[in-house]
Amino acid sequence: MTVLAFKMSRYANGVSCLHGRVTRRAWQALWPHHREDEVPVGHITNGVHVRTWLAPAMQELYNRHVGADWGENLPDPKMWARIDSVFDAELWETHRTLKATLVSFVRREAEAQRRRNNHSEELIEAAKTTLDADVLTIGFARRFATYKRGNLLFTDMDRLRRLLLDPQRPMQLIFSGKAHPDDEPGKELLRTVYQSSLLPDLRARIVFVEDYDINVARHLVQGVDVWLNTPRRPQEASGTSGQKVLLNGGLNLSILDGWWAEAYDGLNGFAIGNGVCHVSTAEQDKRDCESLYHVLETEVVPLYYDQDEHGVPHGWVARIKRAIRTLGWRFNTDRMVRDYVRECYLPSAGVNSCAMPR
Repeated sequence: MTVLAFKMSRYANGVSCLHGRVTRRAWQALWPHHREDEVPVGHITNGVHVRTWLAPAMQELYNRHVGADWGENLPDPKMWARIDSVFDAELWETHRTLKATLVSFVRREAEAQRRRNNHSEELIEAAKTTLDADVLTIGFARRFATYKRGNLLFTDMDRLRRLLLDPQRPMQLIFSGKAHPDDEPGKELLRTVYQSSLLPDLRARIVFVEDYDINVARHLVQGVDVWLNTPRRPQEASGTSGQKVLLNGGLNLSILDGWWAEAYDGLNGFAIGNGVCHVSTAEQDKRDCESLYHVLETEVVPLYYDQDEHGVPHGWVARIKRAIRTLGWRFNTDRMVRDYVRECYLPSAGVNSCAMPR
């Protein structure tokens, strides 16, 4: 079907820059007289529908500081540069409010699902006080396909425990997602996370939210401090969950795959690994796991807890602002549709896209 689609189409593209390169390499045989970089496959990176995922509190903040018409000018980088005028304390307090809402939501969901699953009364009661709105909160929610490696953070439980239970600078995890009913390896990954969330010493720091849907996703992307993404490069074509987080004031911690490979600039989030792939998946997983723990221990946790006397982490907020300023205008559906019109639809119809207004 892929070959038929290539042969019958006037234009073909990947859904991120890296995906375009991988596609050209994979299908070069269809154009045997072309070099790899001449294979006629471009790329248009995916974006998300901002209004669907943006918290009302953040919309109000943008109304005040970015402009009341920000929703009509999403692909304008100059407009998003106005985020730098927001006081750190105001942006941080807005984010803290959203995180408190997330913690309350997760507690209710955890209590309900433990009652539904006939857990002990002790475990049900524990759900009412699980998590802490003052603690660094990492979210992970998506399909539990094996290449997404939802269990990567659970590879070294001793090291994970040290991060979660640090008395001065603790960390907490909120996971959600589903595996395909016939995907036994995927279900096993999910089971690893779920069982870890019930361990007596970790159940206050790890929660798995069942019945993943758009409502659960909205709460998570609006309230987490960090969004974790651990695919095995280069198997993530684009990925969009992290794009839903950035305009809500969250930071991405991700493998340099899909959209993050072209988005990360060193100061607008955090990267796992250096983008180099190993021929052995076992070795690749080992290296990525080590990098993940290292970044958490030496970058993420210290930056988050470097707070002033009012509890504002200015270095962290600076990174949030940079993420909004450098990524907000790029990774939304308004920019994506414009790119498809100019680079794909009009040229395919024989229309000069240069005549289109920008």
